[in-house]
Amino acid sequence: MNQQFTYFLILGASLAGPFLLSFDKKVAFYKSWNFLFPAMVFPALFYIIWDCWFTSKGVWSFNPDKIVQSYLYNLPIEEVLFFFIVPYCCVFIYECIRCYFPGIKDGNWAASFFILLGVAFLIAAVFVFGKDYTFYTLLFNGIFILLFFLFRKQFPFFHITRFLISYLIILIPFLIVNGFLTAIPVVLYNNEENLATRIHTIPVEDVFYGMLLIMMNVIGFEWLRNRKLQSS
Repeated sequence: MNQQFTYFLILGASLAGPFLLSFDKKVAFYKSWNFLFPAMVFPALFYIIWDCWFTSKGVWSFNPDKIVQSYLYNLPIEEVLFFFIVPYCCVFIYECIRCYFPGIKDGNWAASFFILLGVAFLIAAVFVFGKDYTFYTLLFNGIFILLFFLFRKQFPFFHITRFLISYLIILIPFLIVNGFLTAIPVVLYNNEENLATRIHTIPVEDVFYGMLLIMMNVIGFEWLRNRKLQSS
């Protein structure tokens, strides 16, 4: 096998199951594609810009032997696809939780926990200033969560509890995929720019980097879907 297709094969294997199961009768995820695909655009643009910036700063880099070496600016095309394929898979899992466990509701604790989490991210960011991956991951998470609460009336259908439960489940495949990317390795991290604390081969920051990506996609997805329902 040509090793330059390694990243493509990892992405393809990640997408295969969720894509095929999208036609399951109970979840029927394919019927929500018209909400999902537009919801992906802003988070993908945000992450592509962030990724380009960090690649140029040497926060991380890509193994040229494991990619096809077709680039968007300084990003491998596979990395660009990552910001569409991974959210697709993760929102699919979120939708499965919503369909199979409709009784999950937000308790009084959910909003308080989420606000405290956002504040904790911002406070923690202060103490890791200078380690760009850690600092900006915490900072962007904290800002996004607090902005969500500032404009929460615009997103009444985003269930915090459902998202948190879904993300705990999402972490399993997310860490498996990132495990392959960092163990092979396809992506190489500069430990001067993170805490140098790993979950096997995965920087611990990836947990929160992924959390923000999926949270942005889920909120956008729910907003578009429920805006359509309200107008019909």
